Amino acid sequence: MIKDYIIQNWALVLVLFAFAVSLKMTVFLDKRTIRRMLVMIVAVFLLSVSVFTEFRLADSGTHQGLRLTLMAIRYSSTPFLIAMIVFTMVRRFRWFIFIPAMAMAAVNIVSIFNGVVFSLDESHELVRGPLGYFPYVMAGFYCVFVIYILYARSNKTAAELIPIAFFCFTFLSDLILPFVIGRYFSQVFCSTISIALFVYYVFSILQLTKKDALTGALNRQAYYADIETDPAEITALVSLDLNGLKIINDTEGHAAGDEALTVLAVCFTRALGRKQSLYRVGGDEFVIVCRKVSHIEVAQLVERIEKNVAETKYSCSIGYSYSIDGSKPIDTLLKESDNMMYEEKARYHKALDLEPKKKR
Repeated sequence: MIKDYIIQNWALVLVLFAFAVSLKMTVFLDKRTIRRMLVMIVAVFLLSVSVFTEFRLADSGTHQGLRLTLMAIRYSSTPFLIAMIVFTMVRRFRWFIFIPAMAMAAVNIVSIFNGVVFSLDESHELVRGPLGYFPYVMAGFYCVFVIYILYARSNKTAAELIPIAFFCFTFLSDLILPFVIGRYFSQVFCSTISIALFVYYVFSILQLTKKDALTGALNRQAYYADIETDPAEITALVSLDLNGLKIINDTEGHAAGDEALTVLAVCFTRALGRKQSLYRVGGDEFVIVCRKVSHIEVAQLVERIEKNVAETKYSCSIGYSYSIDGSKPIDTLLKESDNMMYEEKARYHKALDLEPKKKR
């Protein structure tokens, strides 16, 4: 039986093993996220064993009670796995994200005895009950929810949208293909989920190498790489600089300075529109790159930033430059936006009767 399992699930075992090794070696994820991902790996492995055993029992026509129990596990697994994905990737969600999945699991357990979701006929074939399609509806709900969360947290760039699209395609296949190819899809379901998780993990790690660890904005290396990509599409740059970071560090400590940078980065990110990306290019210096946007859109972006920052106890200096047709070199755009930003910063320091900050 073990030999048959290995033959049928060898690709799955390899993917899960590679996933686990990669998690143990990564330095980009915190320990809690790694632990939760390892739990997902173990859950997928145990599910594959459960599914394999269920279909062996189906072929032999024996132990129908155990087979019904394994069917309940299989029908309950998809909502739990997707809830675990949300629980792992989005920190603000806590255990209550599992409540719908737990309710579905309870219904499936009850179905072992009354057939409300599934049962077996005299020839040991699956019979769907009145709630036979409810597990797919619940799984679909979770799929839509996790795709929405991933999209909302992304920078709306192709590099982040492509893996989300891949994830979406995988989830759709898990919901549709069982009705196309029948019970046989259940035998590759675990492999499909494990490959999707591993691929998304790889994409996520690649994205993390481009992000600033403190603020979540794209980092300096990403900035230099991105401005080299289709520079003619860049029609505006916005320069942003936290006011009074040195004072905060000297009087309240560097932890307070880090908090200030993080809060402002959130304000900047919330203000972003389509084709606008935020980069942290220095200690307290940020740049927003705008592609194919109008002058009005840039002005509206600045207004949103000012409104968001005004809701905090911090302040920042802002400058921007605009190119109607993208003909201005990036260096010229940056110099113009920096000059405007430093003029505003000089006014800030003058109001505080402080020496103006030197240009970088």
